Amino acid sequence: MRLRVTAAAVALAALSMTFPMTGTAVAEAPVKGAELTAHPLYDKGALPTVKCAERPVKARDRASARAYVNGIAACLDATWEQHLTAAGLPFRKVRVKHYSRLPKKYCGMKTDSYDSMAYYCNRTDTIAFQIGKDWLANPYDLWLADMTAGLYGYHVQNVIGIAKAVEKEPYRNKTHWREVMRRESLQTACLATAWLKSVWPLDRRTRRDWDDLLSLVQGDGRGEPRYYGTTGTIKRWMRRGYAAGDPGACNTWTAPASQVS
Repeated sequence: MRLRVTAAAVALAALSMTFPMTGTAVAEAPVKGAELTAHPLYDKGALPTVKCAERPVKARDRASARAYVNGIAACLDATWEQHLTAAGLPFRKVRVKHYSRLPKKYCGMKTDSYDSMAYYCNRTDTIAFQIGKDWLANPYDLWLADMTAGLYGYHVQNVIGIAKAVEKEPYRNKTHWREVMRRESLQTACLATAWLKSVWPLDRRTRRDWDDLLSLVQGDGRGEPRYYGTTGTIKRWMRRGYAAGDPGACNTWTAPASQVS
């Protein structure tokens, strides 16, 4: 299983960038927008504690996996509605839509050919799941929960204006653009585990479940363009979110470049 890459694909396809022929000085701040670096999301404190019940997921049973995802999304709605409204920020519930086969073009982007995929569409506030045989053969429910929460992180960014600020950010070149994409993706990884901490311990869950989840993380490989971060970088931001349970720990926009590699 490959965490993050299929989950985060929408963020990359949503932007079509034109870069200047010459860049500005390297010493220039990597991110300019205050909507990113000083967003009020970071000031409210820890996420509220919400009781979240997990539904059982059975091997080779698509209906149970879909019901599990729907339940996690409802729990995410309950948590984030409380937190964002208390912070005076906008909130909209997410939509979850399940496909037997995603269309070749979804939300203005070309989809992959994987057996199982998940995307977030910022136009319709929708998380789209194609849960195929590979995810169902030996389903790991906590991994599905974290993937859903990571996609929900894109929804939070969309609703409160971070996604729009990413679009407005002045990019010097393709390298700079990829770094900003990593910062955006790593923030969703951190927000996902901050939420996980707010509902932990889930019924039956132990520290071993958390360790097992981290062991499944796989970032950009060697020789690949770095859009999501290395495996170690993703794990560090996941640990940071889980340790704090607070979106304030997820301000990837002010982190030095070495922490978003």
